[in-house]
Amino acid sequence: MADTSLPDAPASLSLPERLKTVKIPHTKVVLSAVEDTLKDKKTDRTPTAYFAVILALLSQSISTTTGIVSKDLATSVVYLLDVVTPFTPPALLRSKFSQILTHLAPALVHPEADAPLLRPALGCLETLLLAQDTAAWALPAAQGPRTGLVAVLSLAVDHRPKVRKRALEALTQILTHPPPTPSLDHPAAEMCAETALRKLSELATPKNRKQRGKVQNQNHHEPALIHALQLIKTIAAASGGWPSRNIEPLCEVLLNISRSSHEYLTVAMFEVFEAIFGGMADEVFSAKLPRLMGVLADLKPSENDSHLLPPWIAVVSRGYDVSAQASPEVTFHKLPEVFQLFSSFLSSSSYNIRVSASEGLVSLLANCVPDLRENQAPEDQQTLEKLALAAFDLLTVKYQASWMEVFNVLGVIFEAFGPKSDPLLVDVVKTVGELRSAESFNGKKEADEVIGKAISAMGPEPVLQILPLNLIDPKPGQVGRAWMLPILRDHVSNARMGHFRSEFVPLSAAIFQKVIESGNAETMETKIFQTVVSQIWAILPGYCNLPVDLKEAFDQSFAEQLANILYKQAELRVDICKALQNLIGSNRSVLAQDSHDGGVTAEEAQKNLDHLAGFTGNLLAVLFNVYTETLPQYRGYILTCIDAFFSITPAQEMMTTLDKVVSLLNSSLAEPAKEKPRKQNDNQMPPMSHTFMTLIVAMAVWLPRESHSTPYQVASVFLPKGDDPQLQKKAYKLVSRMIESQTAVQERSQEVGELFLKNSEVSAPARRDRLQAIMQIVPFLPENDLHFIPAILSEVVISLKEVNEKARTAAFELLVIMGEKMQRGGTVVNSAVPGMPADAPNVSATLEEYMTMVSAGLAAPTPNMVSASITALTRLLYHFRESLPDALITELVSTLDDFLTSKNREIVRSVLGFVKVCVISLPVPLMEPRLETIVPHLMAWSHEHKARFRAKVKHILERMIRRFGVQTIEKWCPGEDRKLITNIRKTRERRKRKKDEGGEDDDDEDEDAEKNDGKGGRFESEFDQALYGSDDSEDSDDDEELLGRKPSKKKSSIKDGRTFIIEDEDDDPIDLLDPKSLSKISHTRPTQSRPVHRKMKAKTDADGKLILGRKGANNDEDDNDDEAMILDNGRRVTNETQISMQEGGGVNAYIEAIKSKDAVQRGQRGRLKFNSNQKKGIQEDYHEEGDQMDIDDPPTLGKSEAGSNGKNRGGFKGMPPKSGRGGIHKVKQQRRGLGAQMTGMKNRDDENGGGGGGGVMKGRVQKGGSTRGGGRGGRGQSGMKRGRG
Repeated sequence: MADTSLPDAPASLSLPERLKTVKIPHTKVVLSAVEDTLKDKKTDRTPTAYFAVILALLSQSISTTTGIVSKDLATSVVYLLDVVTPFTPPALLRSKFSQILTHLAPALVHPEADAPLLRPALGCLETLLLAQDTAAWALPAAQGPRTGLVAVLSLAVDHRPKVRKRALEALTQILTHPPPTPSLDHPAAEMCAETALRKLSELATPKNRKQRGKVQNQNHHEPALIHALQLIKTIAAASGGWPSRNIEPLCEVLLNISRSSHEYLTVAMFEVFEAIFGGMADEVFSAKLPRLMGVLADLKPSENDSHLLPPWIAVVSRGYDVSAQASPEVTFHKLPEVFQLFSSFLSSSSYNIRVSASEGLVSLLANCVPDLRENQAPEDQQTLEKLALAAFDLLTVKYQASWMEVFNVLGVIFEAFGPKSDPLLVDVVKTVGELRSAESFNGKKEADEVIGKAISAMGPEPVLQILPLNLIDPKPGQVGRAWMLPILRDHVSNARMGHFRSEFVPLSAAIFQKVIESGNAETMETKIFQTVVSQIWAILPGYCNLPVDLKEAFDQSFAEQLANILYKQAELRVDICKALQNLIGSNRSVLAQDSHDGGVTAEEAQKNLDHLAGFTGNLLAVLFNVYTETLPQYRGYILTCIDAFFSITPAQEMMTTLDKVVSLLNSSLAEPAKEKPRKQNDNQMPPMSHTFMTLIVAMAVWLPRESHSTPYQVASVFLPKGDDPQLQKKAYKLVSRMIESQTAVQERSQEVGELFLKNSEVSAPARRDRLQAIMQIVPFLPENDLHFIPAILSEVVISLKEVNEKARTAAFELLVIMGEKMQRGGTVVNSAVPGMPADAPNVSATLEEYMTMVSAGLAAPTPNMVSASITALTRLLYHFRESLPDALITELVSTLDDFLTSKNREIVRSVLGFVKVCVISLPVPLMEPRLETIVPHLMAWSHEHKARFRAKVKHILERMIRRFGVQTIEKWCPGEDRKLITNIRKTRERRKRKKDEGGEDDDDEDEDAEKNDGKGGRFESEFDQALYGSDDSEDSDDDEELLGRKPSKKKSSIKDGRTFIIEDEDDDPIDLLDPKSLSKISHTRPTQSRPVHRKMKAKTDADGKLILGRKGANNDEDDNDDEAMILDNGRRVTNETQISMQEGGGVNAYIEAIKSKDAVQRGQRGRLKFNSNQKKGIQEDYHEEGDQMDIDDPPTLGKSEAGSNGKNRGGFKGMPPKSGRGGIHKVKQQRRGLGAQMTGMKNRDDENGGGGGGGVMKGRVQKGGSTRGGGRGGRGQSGMKRGRG
């Protein structure tokens, strides 16, 4: 029987609304009978009345003696009872509990009861048990509600998933809503726990599991045991952990289950403990936690038990995590004891135990050590000291086998201790550093991570005191530690900048002096010194990341030193600029968050920024000079640093800087322009005007309000400069940057709009920036004057045809933004639109008016503009389809339908996109009347000779069939074109059959499936799924072009991220350091390149006949290549090859051809059959020892040779025959071509009838001498049958 239950209705629905949701026919009949009974008795339809009538029906459908009388009636009655009982008064439910339970009991235990009956029965039990009070739960089990709860517990481990799920849901509701009682747990929680634990113990005993394994054929999933664990998990989660009395036997059973090798059981066991601890994390139930932790401690397994010890460690560590949340101080003080316990397991010989112990220690340190920066008690210090001693003890020889796991623990303890690591963990740092310096030590990477975390926690200064670098004049016995420089670079933060100045700046100067003393010679020692200097200055950005002594350390002398480095040492500029940027960025982030980060408050961060602002003038001058002297491809980071300094520059100084840059810009424009080189050179500096314009763009957003006029003046000068596209592009970028200040835009929106309208001539590179600038202007246009939109609309529409993809994307976005602006309302002053008469009336800004403006482009004189207008209307129709009136949409569809009759393919291509959007997005009643004309117009283009148009039309018809049905489309399809509709229909049916048979997926999914909201799918929106949700790849680019979107990547040939190297013919290894090596790396499997042979003239005698086997008369060269004959298929045959091919003779070739495993067989109707391994055999024949023939492709039997374009079916003597229609395969000798002299053959009787060969003219083998391969072959002299050529 089908599932007649319905999803649970919302709790806010009333009883009449719930009853209206009943849709099952039989249940509706029963409900109608109940309502007729109430009507006959003239009783109001109250919940109590419904309950009384349905309860009477229950006694008729389920008998206490005979069981279920009528299964269908019982299912409907119980379902209605489940609907009604939540609205019935609890007192009435308590009074009728025994009666209802008596009638439901036969259904709950009936062997034929299925899910549609059991699920509503469980719902009734849930409501009845929720209505019971404390007194009812205190009754004995045989009299009170506990009897019903036992039924719920039994069904909670049922083998049917839906029944089991409903029982667990009911059990959760019952235990989470106890009656008023002083106890923390539900009165029945202990009974539930005992029942579930008894069931679990029975299933988990080895004897029962062994017997059950025999019955279930060793089912590795252990379903019954997993169901029992799920019941335990539900009770634990619903009752706030687990009843305290039953906690010990539960833990023992669960830990015994963890011995199983079944991963499902282990996962289920951990889920149970997670549910128990999750319930105890609540402050109300946290009192149960000490009891649980004590039980777990008593159940500690043997130290060598590799099966039980790892899960025990995981459970205990999780327990301490929960304990730390409930009582952090108590748990922290217990931590040394647990740390020692887990540490003892690190000496185990079992790898699994060592890894589990290290993970347990990591969990303890990460979760149980509180933040001790403030209000530290003496007991806390003692606990830290105990933990530090225990951590240092892990580095003894006792734990040498687990040092890799120990290093992981040490890294976490540094993170947990933080600044307290100094001096508690000094010995740890020293020992790890000594181990790292040993050449034979294998854990250098892990040791580096520990030292790095020590630097982050303690700071670089204490670590360098413990582990000095010893790079300059080390004393005997001191070890150099240059390997610490990269570690310092990656982990220094929030440190004293003064330490860098006192420690690393002199060190860098000393090492650099050695480089100077060496005379900059290119020696290995000099290279090492230069590398060390670079690594030293790479540490500076870390010291500049929120330094604690910025005001003291960053003074005038240090700023001058950094400026000198920027000027003189180009290789260090990246690190210096990053350091300066970090100084500003880190303090600004603290100021923005108003937080106390790294000991720097927001007030101190503001003082640091004010201190840095005093150096901006000089540093900006240095950065400007360096920027102008650096090639464009290498100066991006300098501009980022300049922008950071702009953010803290005082307003007055910012205006002064702007004036200087503008004056320099004017001076650079006054200089005579240099002649541009014909070829672009990467090492050529751009014009200074471009550089200064870039700086103005960078500072635009940081300018004070009173200086906004200057950038606009600069922009107004360069916007008309179409002869210099780069300057024009930067001018539009300048406007965009200025728009980021909304106040300035609101004040100058009209001025900017007029400026754009006056300068409508735009170079191609600047088109995208102009559109993006307009995109930011439109939202700030005043609503009382929107003339800018119609004035700029034609430019936006024609930009949809731009070659640049980003420009097209910007045009589509701007088109929608302008529509949204018009939709919000306002006034369009038509008299202000260029080209409109002065007395043109104003119109209201509406979406309909905007569509009318765009539609005006349909009357344009050029097909390009008409096509762009159609594309614009398509995008607007889809975006605003729910806001446009049906009359306007109908008129628009009708108008564009007429354009399908146009002779211009560009226009029709846009209309096809419009039709597709209409088909997939517009309502069916709106589109069906238009199919009478749309379908015939579409079919007219299905005959187009271009496959792209035909495929697009076919795809649109497929979508129509999905949406409107095949009968509707056939109705309006012309008779001569219905074959296409029939083909589409049959293809869909074939795919559906294959899908039903378990074959390939149905590519043409139903429309309902395509209207999925896309959750977990590959489309980001409904539009993407509707428009691109098809396997038709030929028109996907057109559709994406329609919307100005970036074309979606089609199925890439890159599989699993694999890459291939294209090898050279000489098989030399590729040099990956060579920039040209990129051309030899491919993401697709490279095909074997065919060897290119230089075609030589074939040797001829005085009569022009071919000479095979001896040196020719017309060529005096003795090179081996001259002894080869180049055939028309590109193969090269040498003299030795011909001799080796003739050694077997014609008889042997004939025997091989008819008796070998690769022989040709004749099948039905005399058709030839070829062995599938024949190609391989032929290829092996041509690669035997002594064979000198070079083959481009192995010959393929049954197909024409590619060398003759499938038409030259014959062959030359001495060559293997092509598989034309005549001849015997694998014959060594064939009929000679016309005019070819036969050499090396003494008996023509050995020849076989071959296919017709290509003709030979003037002593050369001529390609394709015969269009059909020479017709029939001749009769062999030996009397063999004539083969067809």
